[in-house]
Amino acid sequence: MDFIWILVAYLCGLSLKMIGMPPLIGFLLAGFLLHFLGVQPTDSLDTLADLGITLMLFTIGLKLHIGDLLRREVWVSTLSHMLLWMIVFASFSLLLGAMAIPYFSDIDLITAALLGFALSFSSTVCIVKLLEENGEMKSRHGQLAIGVLVMQDIVAVLFLVAATGKLPSLWALLLFALIFARPLLFKLLDKAGHGEMLPLTGFFFALGGYELFHLVGVKGDLGALVFGLLLSQHPKASELTKSLLSFKDLFLIGFFLSIGFTALPTWSMLAIASLIALMISIKFVLFFALFTRLKLRSRSAYLASLALSNFSEFGLIVAALSVQSGWMTREWLVILALAVSLSFVLTSVIYPAAHRLYIRYKDILKRYESPERLKADIVHQPPHAEVLVIGMGRVGKSAFKALKNVLDERVAGLDSDRFRALQLQQKGLNVCFGDGEDADFWVSFDTSKIKLILLALPLVEDSRNVSVQLINAGYTGQIAAIARFEDDREALIASGIDKVFNFYKEAGSGFAEDSLQLISQIDSSESKTSAPITPVNS
Repeated sequence: MDFIWILVAYLCGLSLKMIGMPPLIGFLLAGFLLHFLGVQPTDSLDTLADLGITLMLFTIGLKLHIGDLLRREVWVSTLSHMLLWMIVFASFSLLLGAMAIPYFSDIDLITAALLGFALSFSSTVCIVKLLEENGEMKSRHGQLAIGVLVMQDIVAVLFLVAATGKLPSLWALLLFALIFARPLLFKLLDKAGHGEMLPLTGFFFALGGYELFHLVGVKGDLGALVFGLLLSQHPKASELTKSLLSFKDLFLIGFFLSIGFTALPTWSMLAIASLIALMISIKFVLFFALFTRLKLRSRSAYLASLALSNFSEFGLIVAALSVQSGWMTREWLVILALAVSLSFVLTSVIYPAAHRLYIRYKDILKRYESPERLKADIVHQPPHAEVLVIGMGRVGKSAFKALKNVLDERVAGLDSDRFRALQLQQKGLNVCFGDGEDADFWVSFDTSKIKLILLALPLVEDSRNVSVQLINAGYTGQIAAIARFEDDREALIASGIDKVFNFYKEAGSGFAEDSLQLISQIDSSESKTSAPITPVNS
């Protein structure tokens, strides 16, 4: 990649970040700007983009649980939404065609349905990026959104088979044997250690899965996802994900840049793309209606719907195939590229404010909530709890165990990862599942007997959101939190948290205090061995 790519991407990303907008939007703008300046895309850009998508799907698989895909709220909502959206969009397109709106006036029912199908997908790249930045990948709504995205990927595979007429090889049936290869994959991951071999092992599994599936005529991206899924139960899955994070984010910049090289638009194309982008609100309404009818709580339905309310890069693949087959004109490929880009911008701007918007419109949204709860959404109140640790990762779990030695059952844990909470429960720990950022959760959770809440969360914004929800719910006890940097510590104190521990400073202090005990033990031992010896009478 030439330096000009890095320069323009850096300047655009930094400029957007400085005005409080996601750098992702800057990378999209950089692609269109480079195209406008006459810079030609190279094969290296496409390679980076493909690598980024492959690594992203592999890391999704590492965090995914197969049980989530089998839940009714996932597969029913996915298939129902795609069908309803296609009907709505096709009807709207034919109506605009009857009104002689440019580009719509020449399309027929088949083309309108294809456009609706292309725009029915949500962007895996955009959504996962936002969920990761907000620390919501393992939350209830995050897992729901990921489940829908995976189901959409399965539909995408079926479409590609039907559209290209290329059936997978009979050898593809042997892919089911990968289930029995898990012990070997686990052993290879164990042998990788914790250094530079760990991310290299991740690349090996991700790209190896891609090539293996591609070799037998199945979508390669699905192979990367499956290999991640096979390794998701390994104890080092989380560590492997973190080791690949920087590589994935860097390579995905290539993907966002590449969107700008689809084609240069005209003003009329931009106007049509803007009109289509406004229809995202209909996509949101359909998702929200389906999720609430499937008995999801209004907050989970709202956040998942908002995350899924965009268009996918897969729509460009559908459009390209349709152009090759003569089903639509080339101009629609440009319009869809613009609509996809605009949808990324809208999602990136609106989603970071999702929690604040929910608090504002909570009463309206809850009117559509089913009175019946799904089993996964039932709140379990830990008995006798006086201290609550929110976030049962490495820091939270260590704090929980230290407190348990003193308080026993009077300390409880809370985690938004349902599977992590279940694993800790199976070990006999007093831990329950729940999202501390959920305003509705605290309505059902009795905090009157809780004297202290510890926020062991990785993101400062998450700790601030939880503290706001606690204060709004009438919690009157003490709140403590952790921070990595001093400016983060000051921000948390300003938000109303009583005590904030600097992660690195306190770790250093604890290390020093524990180490000093070694000196006291040595001194004690020396004092015993150097005690005066009573002479023995000969």
